Amino acid sequence: MIVDCAVYRQGHRTEGPEDFSEALSAARAAGGFVWVGLHEPTEKEFDHVSHEFALHPLAVEDALKAHQRPKLEVYEDSLFLVLKPVVYEPDSDTVSSGEVMVFLGEGFVVTVRHGEGAPLAAVRHRLEQEPELLGKGPTAVLYAIADAAVDHYLDVATELQTDLEELETEVFSPDAGSSRHTASRIYTFKRQVLEFRRATGPLAPPMTRLSGSGNHSVAVPFVDDSAQPFFRDVNDHLTRVNESVEGLDRLVSDVLSAHLAQMSVRQNDDMRKISSWAAMAAVPTMIAGIYGMNFDHMPELHWIWSYPAAIAVMAVLEVLLYRLFKRRGWL
Repeated sequence: MIVDCAVYRQGHRTEGPEDFSEALSAARAAGGFVWVGLHEPTEKEFDHVSHEFALHPLAVEDALKAHQRPKLEVYEDSLFLVLKPVVYEPDSDTVSSGEVMVFLGEGFVVTVRHGEGAPLAAVRHRLEQEPELLGKGPTAVLYAIADAAVDHYLDVATELQTDLEELETEVFSPDAGSSRHTASRIYTFKRQVLEFRRATGPLAPPMTRLSGSGNHSVAVPFVDDSAQPFFRDVNDHLTRVNESVEGLDRLVSDVLSAHLAQMSVRQNDDMRKISSWAAMAAVPTMIAGIYGMNFDHMPELHWIWSYPAAIAVMAVLEVLLYRLFKRRGWL
């Protein structure tokens, strides 16, 4: 559905015609632009918008189907940017992602949002409070949306770092062996990092291109060249996020390896203990087995002290074995 539609002139919101074509003509004549916001539109709803703004059919298909990787595509009459804002849910310690598609052209901005994790009302409200920035035209909207998404990436990265520290404490605590679900938690956390990485990693090339950094010195159509320093700032923040994600991924892999190593060590300790107790149980069993064979000619068979002596020998051997295994740390 269409969430909002407004005409902006000189950085201020104004009332304009309800018809998209008339609104676009009026905005271009006054040096302003139209901003149309949609949330999970149907094909019928979006057909009207795409026809009025002459959006490329391939980009329209991507915007309707969603599930796209972050990317930047330039068409003849418009620019198409895909972002994947993320949401961190502290109750379940999970990361979920939405999608925002931005169509940018001469005198118009069309934003398409999928999912609940990418509200653009706050971005629109903030821009309307800064008419000087909004007066830069559609480029200002593109920058504000990208900046809001990447800044939220930083917040999510901080939350994940806190969760990882708690997980490390659990793994390396003295009673870590009492938790039977630690490995499951580590694997689940790794999946959250992967989901986060899918949103932040592919966005780096588009931001680099918009900022004019590296080999992308050619200006991007429909984007004001004077905005490149602003996009460089967004790109710097995104680089920090990607570095943080790389660090989280390596650390969680190390934590998982450490946990598996600890489990292996504990299993070896348990096997040594079991083997020690089995060896201690084998000695009296062997002696009792020999003297229980009921042969006629056995030493000390008719000796009056045979029974106490056998018990005493068993006890002495058990004590010696216990002290030996205890000294070696097996018990």
